[in-house]
Amino acid sequence: MPQARSSQTVAGYRPSIGVLISGSGRSLENLAQRIRDDRLGCEIALVISSSPKAGGISRARRFNLPFVIIDRSLYADDAAFSRAVFDALRRVGVDLVVMAGFLKLLVIPDDFAGRVINIHPALLPRHGGKGMYGHRVHEAVLQCGDAESGCTVHFADNEYDHGPVILCRSCPVQPGDTAETLAARVFELELEALPEAIAKVLAERAARERRDEPR
Repeated sequence: MPQARSSQTVAGYRPSIGVLISGSGRSLENLAQRIRDDRLGCEIALVISSSPKAGGISRARRFNLPFVIIDRSLYADDAAFSRAVFDALRRVGVDLVVMAGFLKLLVIPDDFAGRVINIHPALLPRHGGKGMYGHRVHEAVLQCGDAESGCTVHFADNEYDHGPVILCRSCPVQPGDTAETLAARVFELELEALPEAIAKVLAERAARERRDEPR
């Protein structure tokens, strides 16, 4: 069974990521463009879509990214679906898994613990959990009268929108904001936060590996 490759940069090697999507794939496109422009030091080894209708599939094609559709509706439960997802990721040997607008719950196996990250369009732990995605999140922020919102990138565990935080970015909620205007402002933060978090996690992993090398 292929194992995740070292995240160290040797002989031109760049660490690889798997990107999981369920929707339009705007975050996927942002990552792919940054990699193409050499502003993010990794490669996308595989894109997995949880739906055959996800708009992100066309974006993966546009960037010539390998992709597979693992349709959640074809699996009896979260565990069976998760096994299929992680089997596909193991086959390509990714260093890090990035949930970028991925709406399905994953059961993370031991060999991927600490190697799956998620981005959420709110300042967790507020406005997270099952069913809290997209405009539902921004509507909740407005209904609660929050003074600020933003996005959170965190290590994923076996709960929705839960796990150690990697970084947050915030913005004010403006008078007269709608879910649409707030969503647009938060997404601008996401465009910077997700690649920054990926770079941070990969750099920290490489540093740990260097420390662990035999002297």
